[in-house]
Amino acid sequence: MPPPSAPTSAKVVSVVAPHAGYVYSGPVAAHSYLHVSSLRDPDLIIVVAPNHYGVGSGVSAYDSGSWETPLGSLKVDEASAKELAKDTGIVDFDPVAHKLEHSLEVQLPFLQMIYGASVPILPVCISFQDQETTTALAAGVANIARTRRTVLVASSDLTHYEPAEEAKKKDTALISQILKMDVDGFYSTLERLQVTACGFGAISTVMQASKQLGLGKAELLKYANSGDTTGDMAAVVGYGSLRFV
Repeated sequence: MPPPSAPTSAKVVSVVAPHAGYVYSGPVAAHSYLHVSSLRDPDLIIVVAPNHYGVGSGVSAYDSGSWETPLGSLKVDEASAKELAKDTGIVDFDPVAHKLEHSLEVQLPFLQMIYGASVPILPVCISFQDQETTTALAAGVANIARTRRTVLVASSDLTHYEPAEEAKKKDTALISQILKMDVDGFYSTLERLQVTACGFGAISTVMQASKQLGLGKAELLKYANSGDTTGDMAAVVGYGSLRFV
């Protein structure tokens, strides 16, 4: 595993983190957030997460208000939300899309433990995860991040409910495309192997935005699956922690 980053003067940190129950994926996500903590005093946190239920808008952000967890509230950055909607033309402000969804809110306590409540968030939930949509969304995310010290988080688990050996085989193939930052190869591998990574569009968005922001490579920090917690390797969910640097 690559060593954690030292505190940096960079203007952006960018990661992929899983979003299952903390007992299952929390130890993997912690590797992503160790890297996130290398950025001191960010101006904005952007989290892109999948919409598992397909309700509401296909690409939805929040334009005001705050998100509350047991650790307190995080304020939504209204200016960046409106900027993203204007730049991309595909972002709606639809709270219904977020109403049932856990994949974004699971990330927030990690961020609160690092930064407290001082850093505003831009939450983005997507059920439209095709390459064309994520390319457009990535351009908007990158434009925002160019003018702010930004944390980028892609929320995604990997293969779902397959034997551990098969899951690892598929996940390794998909991760290899992320490590090459090859978006075409990433989507091709998803389709060819039928990889059931629920937040593939979030990964694609953050990967493309990272490239546009000058982060030239990806590193795998940790891979595990739910069977490492339960002991049941017959039907696991895969989890990957990655960073773009």
